[in-house]
Formats: sequence, structure tokens, C-alpha cells
Amino acid sequence: MSSYAKPVEILIDELGRLPGIGPKSAQRIAFHLLKVDPIDARRLSEAISDVKEKVSFCERCFNISEGAECTICNNPQRDQHVICVVEEPKDIAALEKTGSFKGRYHVLLGAINHLEGIGPDQLKIKELVLRVASEDITEVILCTNPNIEGEITASYLATKVLADFDVKVSRLASGLPVGGDLEYADELTLGRALEGRQTVG
Repeated sequence: MSSYAKPVEILIDELGRLPGIGPKSAQRIAFHLLKVDPIDARRLSEAISDVKEKVSFCERCFNISEGAECTICNNPQRDQHVICVVEEPKDIAALEKTGSFKGRYHVLLGAINHLEGIGPDQLKIKELVLRVASEDITEVILCTNPNIEGEITASYLATKVLADFDVKVSRLASGLPVGGDLEYADELTLGRALEGRQTVG
């Protein structure tokens, strides 16, 4: 039986449900929050509430957005004919830091992972097909992560989804470590990978 007060137990349990936060980390964060000034704790609480109320997914590309469409989709300076397909919105932030890509994005909101029950129908693939069919797209760059799930997803998109369209399908070039995630790659490596992308199929 826990010796903590019930509100502390609940806070530790809720923090422990966050990705990458184990029981000990959850406990450390909970006790840190107990020690901080109430104003700081309230600021964190309000930031979480604000992001849930004001931020959603872009209706076109599924990037995070404060409106119906994100700032990238709304930017007329971006190349409307090239789509870079990524797994998560955080991957867009990593690619934008390189300054090498001037097109638009499409976020799948995950990758194919049969062990976890995630198939093509759970991803934003139908929406990608609709965009390729209706937006005069000339190239689709597959920027899924260079791990097993990312490779399976990229292969599925190239051979099963995009093969019937008259578009160039390319994949990030070497330079990205196999088994790594885009968000951890440095700007130079990502920039070179974008510039040296290869046609798929």
C-alpha cells in the first residue's frame, strides 16, 4: 500500500502514462511539482489546457495547427507540387531546421506496425492518395524513419499506394543511421539526405 497522499498517487500514475516516463521519473517529476512555486505549477497546468483547447491537426496535411490549416499549407511560397511524407509532426520540425525542403508535408500519424496492430487503415494514407490525385503533385518524398516500421511503411506506399500515379516517388538518401529517428538527426545529415534522395520503384 502506498504511503503517499491520494492526490500525489494520482499525479504519479498520470505522469507514468506519458511516453518515456517510467515509475521513478514520474515520482521525481511529481515531487518536483510539489516543491515549485504554485504560480509555476499553474503555468504548466494552463499550458497543457491551452494546447488541448487551441491546437489540433491540420485538415490537409495533419501537422499540428492552431487553425483549419497549418502555416506551411497556408504559405503560398511553398512548392505545391512536392509532398514530403513523414510519420509524426515532430519530424516536420526536424526537416524544417535543415532549410533544404521548400515543398509541403503529409503526416501519416504513425507507421505500419503489425505487432502493435497498426495497419495502413490506421494511418492517414487515404488522405495522402486524395491529395496526390487532386493537388497536381509531381513528387512524393518518403521520409519515414530509417527503422523496420519506417521501411515497411515506405515500401508499402511506394509499391502499393503510389505506383499507379504519374508521380516521382523518392526516399531519403544514405546518411541517416538505420534504426534511428528523424528527430535525433542533425541538420547537416538531414539536409544531405534530402538533397541525395533516390527514386523508388
